[in-house]
Amino acid sequence: MSDQPARTPLPTRLQPSPGLDLHSHYHSARTGGDFFDALTLGPHVVFLLTDIAGTRTDAHTLAAAIQDTFRTRAPELFGTSGINLMDAIATLAHDINHTLITTSHGVRFSPTFLACFDLSLGLLAWINAGGQPAILRDADGTRALEAACMPLGLFTLLTYEPAIQAFEPGARLLLATKGVVEARRGRTHFGVERLIDLLQSAPSTAAQELCLATVEQAHQFRNRPWHLLPTLPFTHPKRIEDLTAVALIRPL
Repeated sequence: MSDQPARTPLPTRLQPSPGLDLHSHYHSARTGGDFFDALTLGPHVVFLLTDIAGTRTDAHTLAAAIQDTFRTRAPELFGTSGINLMDAIATLAHDINHTLITTSHGVRFSPTFLACFDLSLGLLAWINAGGQPAILRDADGTRALEAACMPLGLFTLLTYEPAIQAFEPGARLLLATKGVVEARRGRTHFGVERLIDLLQSAPSTAAQELCLATVEQAHQFRNRPWHLLPTLPFTHPKRIEDLTAVALIRPL
């Protein structure tokens, strides 16, 4: 990556949709490789959440390259009605994976959740490449979506198998990067179970409020009281991980 000019991805400007509430939130300034982007393309809302390994500068340059591919290919694949959602999302994952590997000139571990929501059918087609936590709440309860495959950025010729989920009115999906799940207090991680409990008990039906509650709880969890902090002169502060949450809600 040393020969690549430093870049920063453009801000996401998602058009509001009456059939879907989608929101993302980064906690404070982004210090690592967390990146979210989304596009509304006719009856389809396409989005991704990735966590790119590496330094902030390298990760942001790769995120900008991913965004170029995402914003070029997604309109070509999803811009019309009657498309095959599964084929289109698999093709987009392949193209983004190729961009990661060619831009980084090698392997770049990048767990990524990539999805398309069909507003007319109420269907979510998705690929969880790397197993980022994806928690769904609907009439059947609150649980993690288990289907996961190899992270992006590792193998050039790898193919990705999408899954599909009926998304009934009132259903909610909560995504989080590893900074949330691996937030630590002593030896205890925030964990997926706390995300499940949070989504189960959240009274809000607004995606923005759900995102804010998620990152705030993770932030508070890892911030120990001042009297428990180490005070020895040779103690070095640990690198603070990004905290990022994405919520998708289909209004009633």
